[in-house]
Amino acid sequence: MSLTLYSAFIPVAIRTLQNLSAVLAKGAAHCEARKIDPNAFLSARLYPDMFPLTRQVQIASDTVKGAAARLAGIEMPRYEDNETTFAELQTRLDKTVAFLQTIQPAQIDGKEDADIVLSFPTRTFEFKGQAYLTGWVLPNLYFHTTTAYNLLRHGGVELGKADYLGGA
Repeated sequence: MSLTLYSAFIPVAIRTLQNLSAVLAKGAAHCEARKIDPNAFLSARLYPDMFPLTRQVQIASDTVKGAAARLAGIEMPRYEDNETTFAELQTRLDKTVAFLQTIQPAQIDGKEDADIVLSFPTRTFEFKGQAYLTGWVLPNLYFHTTTAYNLLRHGGVELGKADYLGGA
């Protein structure tokens, strides 16, 4: 079987979000066991001008649900970005995984040359489907997932590479 747009994306995104969910669960357990206010982690940043942990998780979720919807040509689910607890972040990841699980291969495969346009207040990006997935979506997913992992690890949560990879 050859690598398809679907197989390079949907199973990978689901696994990555499930691994992130497990990492967040370890963060919550760490806070509970050590009587640490969870907000110390949820608002944590590695540098003052970067997004906190909660936003890192939201962006990872937004990146993949937006990509799945754009590539499949369907409406993107909208989330309010109002999560303030580990449990709420877990729920968001669960909703995102559930949405990704509704996407069928036929909705995405063959969209390698589809036009994808991302418009931001200061810039617009234009991609073809495959370049969008490999040059924008997956790097962003990994960046924000890794940053969330690093914020927890930096705070003392006992995490290792196997947690990030999910026992690959």
